[in-house]
Amino acid sequence: MAEASRWHLGGTPKHKLHYRKEVEMRTTLQEFLLYLIFLINLCILTFGMVNPHMYYLNKVMSSLFLDTSVHGEERINFKSIRSITDFWKFMEGPLLEGLYWDSWYNNKNLYDLKNSSRIYYENILLGVPRVRQLKVRNNTCKVHSSFRSLMNECYDKYTSENEDLSDFGLKYDTEWKYSAPIINSPWHWGFTGVYRNGGYIFTLPKSKSETLNKFINLRMNSWITRSTRVIFIDFSLYNANVNLFCIIRLVAEFPATGGILTSWQFYSVKLLRYVSYYDYFIASCEITFCIFLIVFTTQEVLKIKEFKSAYFKSSWNWLELLLLVLCFVAVFFNSYCNIQTFLLLGQLLKSTEKYSDFYFLAHWHIYYNNIIAITIFFAWIKIFKFISFNKTMSQLSSTLSRCIKDIVGFAIMFFIIFFAYAQLGFLVFGSQVDDFSTFQNSIFTQFRIVLGDFNFAGIQQASRILGPIYFITFIFFVFFVLLNMFLAIINDTYSEVKADYSIGRRPDFELGKMIKKSYHNALEKLKLKKPETDEDKKRKSRDLAEQARREGFDEKEIQSAEQMKKWKERLEKKYYSTEIQDDYQPVTQQEFRDGTTSKYKMRLCECLTK
Repeated sequence: MAEASRWHLGGTPKHKLHYRKEVEMRTTLQEFLLYLIFLINLCILTFGMVNPHMYYLNKVMSSLFLDTSVHGEERINFKSIRSITDFWKFMEGPLLEGLYWDSWYNNKNLYDLKNSSRIYYENILLGVPRVRQLKVRNNTCKVHSSFRSLMNECYDKYTSENEDLSDFGLKYDTEWKYSAPIINSPWHWGFTGVYRNGGYIFTLPKSKSETLNKFINLRMNSWITRSTRVIFIDFSLYNANVNLFCIIRLVAEFPATGGILTSWQFYSVKLLRYVSYYDYFIASCEITFCIFLIVFTTQEVLKIKEFKSAYFKSSWNWLELLLLVLCFVAVFFNSYCNIQTFLLLGQLLKSTEKYSDFYFLAHWHIYYNNIIAITIFFAWIKIFKFISFNKTMSQLSSTLSRCIKDIVGFAIMFFIIFFAYAQLGFLVFGSQVDDFSTFQNSIFTQFRIVLGDFNFAGIQQASRILGPIYFITFIFFVFFVLLNMFLAIINDTYSEVKADYSIGRRPDFELGKMIKKSYHNALEKLKLKKPETDEDKKRKSRDLAEQARREGFDEKEIQSAEQMKKWKERLEKKYYSTEIQDDYQPVTQQEFRDGTTSKYKMRLCECLTK
């Protein structure tokens, strides 16, 4: 075999750049330190957005409105609502008691309640709660001719095309008249449909007794009908102690099959961003983040101009671009949220007699949190670019990069079998077992089975014959066969990489050695450590040789190990390059034969190298 040629990560570039080893290592170290500062700044920025009080505020509110039972009927709370009767009992019981806190526990008024209620005495109810429902028109589906004599009405599932826009019932108030949706308002993704804004809306009065009378009036006049498909209960709170807004949405869906499905959303967000000194420190981190973003963008633009199409052949460069895009999207979302909060917050707080729609602001803040979370994830992944700190970490990256083709081939075979079992489970158990009620649920359920979380009793009850067959064959083929094949691919590749490293293949650079060398040089310049002379190196080598003799190695083995050490040093110098396809140095066949030694010689060589 001819001597190994030098390749760029994505192929042979048009303009080869040859740097000395020390210069490149120093440049890489500087790049790593700069990126480490950026990562620390980003971590401070992201952790500054999350407050532990957010969880406790959500927990307190969910306990109040979801877990509180109807008085005298411990079975009925919001989570257990299954019928229209249960829904009205919740509205007139736990919801009413949770929204209106008229006095202290000893019936004394400790604050002025003319503006709003204070839930748990600490959380101000902003404006008034709002209740709205969406309906569908009659005859949106067809009744079979055999049953038209028994039923002549048909209400399909909710879609924007099937939505009923006409007034109904008493027709003299807003809850009986249709209100058009707001254009910019986000839609709600429920269990049985995606619901838009608008509908039949009413707000609750300030008085607890007036609200109770309104609920009774709506119940007596059948505000909920067969055409009702969803009811939303929206309200917002503010806790000044922790400077958090809590936006709450309780959802009751009325599927076409009958019954009620309940869901909820509790969003604790910090809309007033800059109040304390720590908030201003976070603001300074945001400015620093923007500066880093400009610097990194400039660097990548210069690299694209320099390497042109070869730039896009490296996976690390694609990660760089993805990270930059996510950073720009995060900056855009942050700016948009701050602008909307500045424009809308004052208007929402002006009137306490109207519903304050903070859901729009909370919705965008949740999007911003999600984007920044994905950004910090890929920012940590980029650390693997600088993984050549030591031999072990470099072996890990080499193993993953070398076996990626085998893993892709294995993944195709794995998911063919996996999706076949998912469809089988969905078709056989879908109508009986909740875990297989949809094809997506079947996929997630099978991942849980692989991890040991499964409901075998439900599968067996759904099908006495196919249930056990499905479970046993899935465990055998997926868990015992395919997963062990995956581990075998990783293990074999790691063994190959480890063998390559043992005969002289090394990473293109090792920052750990550079850091250690810089540290020793600094100690020598500060007169804290004596520089190592040639005599010291020889004495150290003699001491290691003497130690090897004590361990039972003869003179011939010691001399062979010393020659192996010199061979490896010459090989590393000869084959060093900044443009390689993998993170190890290739060798020729002749050098491989000359450098191959027995296991005990390699062990002794490593001892002498140390």
